[in-house]
Amino acid sequence: MGEGAPNAADAAEKASYVLVMGVSGAGKSTIGKALADRIGAGFIEADDYHPAENIRRMSKGEPLSDMHRWPWLQAVAEAACRERQRRGRPVVIACSALKRSYRDVLREALGPMSIVHLSGSVETIRARLEGRRGHFMPIELLGSQLAILQPPAEDEAGGSLSIDDSEAGVLSKALRLLGAGHDDIGARGEPDLARGDLHE
Repeated sequence: MGEGAPNAADAAEKASYVLVMGVSGAGKSTIGKALADRIGAGFIEADDYHPAENIRRMSKGEPLSDMHRWPWLQAVAEAACRERQRRGRPVVIACSALKRSYRDVLREALGPMSIVHLSGSVETIRARLEGRRGHFMPIELLGSQLAILQPPAEDEAGGSLSIDDSEAGVLSKALRLLGAGHDDIGARGEPDLARGDLHE
């Protein structure tokens, strides 16, 4: 990286928050955690803030309505804000945030936010969901998620990345999207990203 080239951590610092978004099975948790570790940021897993009623509905294969999502998104934003204040560092948020309006809720509460949208073919994501165990989100809800998915628009900071790559490759692309290319992914003792277990 040449002198004066942007740094991923510096880019995240300016935005304070990085959203790793996408449908279930795209790899939000895996890439979000690795990204947070790489740039020295805090990490928030949005699934941890679903109320019990939301989890019950999804476990039964019932899609959530916007009415069910608004309080959840507010809780995610509040948790991210607390983490930012506690650590004094940027925060990476792994959250589906499928619609522009959902991301607007987060932006209104948190301010500027860089976006990494993990995108893949239906076949790839379905295969990952079929191999996943112990998660409340059933594969039957993938269609409803894809139906409402609104990728980041041109006026939203960030962009979309293909997940048709190794985990190390996806992380490398995410770092470049945030402002820097890195050729030494995994060289500093980060979690093993070559296992192919990118699930959330």
